[in-house]
Amino acid sequence: MRRRARPGGGRQHEVTIEGVGARGDGYATFNGEIIYAPLTLAGDRVLLRVSGSRRGGATAELIELLAEGPGRTEPPCPYFGRCGGCALQHMEAAHYADWKAALLPQALAHRGFSGVPIRPLTSVPPGTRRRAALAAIRHGGKVRLGFHGRESHDLVDIEACLLLTPALGALLAPLRQVLGTILGNGQRAEVHVTETETGTDILFVAKGQPGLAAREALAAFANACDVARLSWAEAAGDGPAQHRAASEPEPILVRRAPRITLGGVTVEPVPGGFLQPSREGEAALTEAVLAYLPAACEAVVDLFCGAGTFTFALSGRARVLAVDGTDSAVAALWAAARRADLASRIAVEVRDLAREPLLAEELSDFSAVVFHPPRTGAREQARELAKSGVPTVIADSCNPNSFARDARILVDGGYRLIEVTPVDQFPWSGHLELVAQFSR
Repeated sequence: MRRRARPGGGRQHEVTIEGVGARGDGYATFNGEIIYAPLTLAGDRVLLRVSGSRRGGATAELIELLAEGPGRTEPPCPYFGRCGGCALQHMEAAHYADWKAALLPQALAHRGFSGVPIRPLTSVPPGTRRRAALAAIRHGGKVRLGFHGRESHDLVDIEACLLLTPALGALLAPLRQVLGTILGNGQRAEVHVTETETGTDILFVAKGQPGLAAREALAAFANACDVARLSWAEAAGDGPAQHRAASEPEPILVRRAPRITLGGVTVEPVPGGFLQPSREGEAALTEAVLAYLPAACEAVVDLFCGAGTFTFALSGRARVLAVDGTDSAVAALWAAARRADLASRIAVEVRDLAREPLLAEELSDFSAVVFHPPRTGAREQARELAKSGVPTVIADSCNPNSFARDARILVDGGYRLIEVTPVDQFPWSGHLELVAQFSR
């Protein structure tokens, strides 16, 4: 992969890449300044153009690869380098595994941890991602459908994705076709696709409400593609960064209820709701959580529970209080618990844990706490846990850096970090999932 120089502004430097950072960008030091550049690897000799800044250094674009370092390979995806979904397809598999495994100890070391037992990395292969958020825009008679460029609102039109399951990959062409029918010129949409055990669950998020012709087109698409459920939510705006739902999803067509199995219990997920990206990753994380749960455990609180990723598995070992700030997810969990006759084992509570964490005194009756927050972590909840007397805390995190920060809070409050299990269910990216056990 050789990039030639192009005219343009910005400082240009010829440097040797020293390593690859946590986001998947190569980095080099020039005149005491760290420069980060995507598409580069340790040992590459490159010509870079400084294009901006970010916390901890400057950002740059690759102008020319002058000499390759070790571990480079041909990216398997034709969209790599433009699409922001993958950062490291140009890194050979063994080098990638070593780099990904090093992310966790590096994050822990940054917070003063050393010698923490870390289990071998479990890797989930490409082609297993059962959930994705696609972006779309119509210009004239053409629809672009795909993912945004890295740290960009530019939309990369794709016809295939190596990360998606075959069922989701097969939907790209018919989705593009129906979007060409229902979107106006210049209109954007997000399409949330989830492969469930009874078929695909699709949520369209776009400005306005679909008219009769659009509803008929969507229903025809759902029937032709054997979609289980198709829903629509109105977007907050029509800009590239404004496509969060501003209204509750409305079912356009329900051919059969979408269902997933969590801990042996059948759950009907909410449209566009959170779900672990892959079945394989979910199984590995659940196995680790249960392995870290003490044998003698009467009551557990499951914080940031979602629709019950761990709740139902935990309920086989103890009584569970499941808490989350999304009322629709908690409602789905509770409905599933009642159908499975688990109302005596599971209680639920809707609560914004970022603003109103469970207090130390509220945690006093629990033998263990399981928490799996969003990427930003659970700083306030960790502070309350650190003041509590709960014997065992199990953390599931998708961000080693926010996890290490929260782990520091727990350890400074008297916990010991016993062991961590890393799971890579985000191939070719800087994302890493993990499960950790803390004990008093």
